[in-house]
Amino acid sequence: MEKSKRIVYIPNRHLKLGVKVWLEMLKELKDSRELILRLFIRDFSAKYRQSFLGYLWAVFLPFMAIVTFMFLNRSGILNIGKTDVPYPLFALVGLTVWQLFSTGVVSGTNSLVRAGGMITKINFPRETLVFSSLAQSLFEFIIKTLLIVISFFIFKFVPFWTIVFFPLAVLPILLLTLGLSFIFALVNCLFRDTISAVALIANFLLFLTPVLYPKTEISSFFFKMNPLTALVSAPRDLIIYGYIKEPVDFFLASILAILLFLVSWRVFHITEPKIPERV
Repeated sequence: MEKSKRIVYIPNRHLKLGVKVWLEMLKELKDSRELILRLFIRDFSAKYRQSFLGYLWAVFLPFMAIVTFMFLNRSGILNIGKTDVPYPLFALVGLTVWQLFSTGVVSGTNSLVRAGGMITKINFPRETLVFSSLAQSLFEFIIKTLLIVISFFIFKFVPFWTIVFFPLAVLPILLLTLGLSFIFALVNCLFRDTISAVALIANFLLFLTPVLYPKTEISSFFFKMNPLTALVSAPRDLIIYGYIKEPVDFFLASILAILLFLVSWRVFHITEPKIPERV
């Protein structure tokens, strides 16, 4: 007769592991990769199941934003300024990186509440919900990246060879998105209007970040105070100029993103057992 496996429950075990908890968290994430994929497929299918345009919404929304700013610029209502590449290409690269952040944070903030029924009935690593929500934004990011490549041919623009480092330059804003998502997801469990506030702030930050227009001397102070400026500009700089124009700012913003991600993930892991009581 096969012996049953003995499991010993230790209260607050996750608080007693010390440094080893990071190895446990990484192992837990590795073991949950199939679950993350399943959750991603479920959410992505639900989002576009009864949509007329379907996956084209990932391309249509940034296209409309670019057209709107082009109209405002040509009509004299808004002075965007001079760009070193055709404006649609400049704006498309910026929006592609920006929307990875904005849609990822909004989706991650609502990830726990949206799956409240599953959380209360099934025992599984709750951070998989946050990671799977980011996977959806990452997939849309890949679609928009393909659109950028097509734009190279349309505008006959040859990017610098440093475009190969584009994914690495995007990594810090990806970590920042995850870090904020972990924190806001927990806060959203306590205060349901957090998701509305996050969506509003994300829309407001779009105009305080050089996404759809280049940096100017007048607004440089506000841009420097915003770490998203360097994280959005650096990937675009690698394509347009072949180097990062402000490497120090990008380095500092990247360090901030990494620290926020590590701290937020650890806090989320500590509070995870309490999540079913709050959703």
